[in-house]
Amino acid sequence: MDVFFGGIPLFDPEGMTNLLLRFALNLAATLVLIGLLYYRRGGRKDYFFTDMVISVTVFLLCFLLESVKIQLGFALGLFAVFGIIRYRTESIPIKEMTYLFAVIGLSIVNALANKKVSYAELLFTNAALIGTAAALEHWFIGRAERVLKIRYEKIGLIRPDRREEMLADLSERLGVDVKRVEIGDIDFMRDVAEVTIFFRHRPAEKEGR
Repeated sequence: MDVFFGGIPLFDPEGMTNLLLRFALNLAATLVLIGLLYYRRGGRKDYFFTDMVISVTVFLLCFLLESVKIQLGFALGLFAVFGIIRYRTESIPIKEMTYLFAVIGLSIVNALANKKVSYAELLFTNAALIGTAAALEHWFIGRAERVLKIRYEKIGLIRPDRREEMLADLSERLGVDVKRVEIGDIDFMRDVAEVTIFFRHRPAEKEGR
């Protein structure tokens, strides 16, 4: 027998089961996407915290708002505006923004998918997004050339005829394989130069992660 208080049921077994199953699916997908793919591959702890909390918040808001027949387009627009207003105060790297958008997208899909969408389809959707991100992390970003700007004090090595010495010195000090460098501003008064280095992580370093 259903018990109501103020016209609202105190407990709905079917609705509660659906909420718990979808919440567990969304939380597991977010943990894999953010915890395993993003954070363990050099992600920042503050963005990990932000993405997890936003995922839970967006999911619960969308799931509860779905009861009043909220439109999917309205939900996407609502959280897009939220993201723009909140994060315009800080410059966020494109990779972190991509993960944030993926988290919001997954949470909305997991919360608003209607009864015509089976759990198998939801699992496939989550797995497809996570699998795509994992493949790109491994095959594209993992092998891509990284860029870093530094101030270099061994100004005598910036000469073209000593470029190999400079590459070897930077590789040894940074623990990466420096492939090439670009020399920027040079301050002869302080004996420093602005240097942009292009490098790849050494295989031994990857294995040690």
